[in-house]
Amino acid sequence: MPIKQTLEGKILYRIRRSKKCAFLPPDFFDLSDRDQVGRVLRNLTRKGILLKVGQGIYARSKRSRLTNNFILEKDLRSVALDALEKLKIKVVPTRYENAYNSGQTTQVPTGLVIGVKSRISRMIGYNGKNIKYEYYS
Repeated sequence: MPIKQTLEGKILYRIRRSKKCAFLPPDFFDLSDRDQVGRVLRNLTRKGILLKVGQGIYARSKRSRLTNNFILEKDLRSVALDALEKLKIKVVPTRYENAYNSGQTTQVPTGLVIGVKSRISRMIGYNGKNIKYEYYS
């Protein structure tokens, strides 16, 4: 099915072609202004093509085979790392990851804690699970 050359079609085309799974509204400001892009992103969220995982952070979705509901296409950590990269926030290994990698513990980190170099106030989460941040200077 060909994609229409409307703003929604152009944004949808860019979402489908992207290797990243997280999207911010500024990713689409070259196509139109802030209001129209926001309207299209809300519409795509309503249709289930995107899921809102934080303030101004959207992630690609897919349909679950078990529940037939929309779920994240990738795991929450991957979505958060993509979003933090787009927000230009430097990510570093956490103390849990360092302890596991150095052999001090056999407990595998959950992946819901991300080490960052600068303060971030955005909550990233979906379905009751939120990313926590560990700050390093």
